[in-house]
Amino acid sequence: MRAILIGAGRGSRLQHHTDQVPKTLVPVHGRPMLDWILDALEAGGVPRRDVTFIAGYRMEVLRARHPEFTWVHNSAWEQNNILLSLLCARELLSDGFLCSYTDIVYAPGVVRALLASPHDMVLGCDTAWRRRYVGRSQHPETDAEKLRAEGERVLELSRRIPSEEACGEFVGVARFTARGARELLGAFDEARERFQGRTFREGRSFERAYLIDLLQWMLERGSAFHRVDTHGGYMEIDTVEDLEAAPGWFQASPELQQ
Repeated sequence: MRAILIGAGRGSRLQHHTDQVPKTLVPVHGRPMLDWILDALEAGGVPRRDVTFIAGYRMEVLRARHPEFTWVHNSAWEQNNILLSLLCARELLSDGFLCSYTDIVYAPGVVRALLASPHDMVLGCDTAWRRRYVGRSQHPETDAEKLRAEGERVLELSRRIPSEEACGEFVGVARFTARGARELLGAFDEARERFQGRTFREGRSFERAYLIDLLQWMLERGSAFHRVDTHGGYMEIDTVEDLEAAPGWFQASPELQQ
């Protein structure tokens, strides 16, 4: 299955660490985040030749390091967000795909579980998510892409879910079969027709929407999403504070150390 890596933005909250390289190449626990992601994908059965990278800021640096990837350029990366960035690769999505944020580190088990799921649209979920927010002042729990679920069935996906009601945090990795991809693309087209140039979700314009904004809109309209879980095999690196905390998070996670 094709893996679509979404990494067009700079990551300005990492400050000087992204002056010369895009966010995904910032080292975490001794290695660039992208290396951790590629290892997890390969261990889960997705080789590097099947990786498509959606790039923007400092794309030339990434291409020089990874000529084996298929490359898609998000030329409007400063004006859009994760949702429109993903859709820059639209022509590559219809056969099904696994997509991933690129400012994260996650265990190979997440990839294996997503690919093994029988469902058409599946989200990775960290059930031990709250322990990473202890003492985290620059990226609080209110920023977490939380989800509520009943068993495997996802009911809601939003930053606004109270922490006590959340089953976990969406880890930024999802899988869509060909059928799921068609449903996603159809929903995107409908949402774009209705909301282009207007407010879409939670005060954000359609152009600045996150992926979870479209997924929640689909949930409200009856789409079926399911989850697979990791218990701490995930971390997000969004700020300098996160970068400093990452070695401790890694050491506290047996799943990440596998």
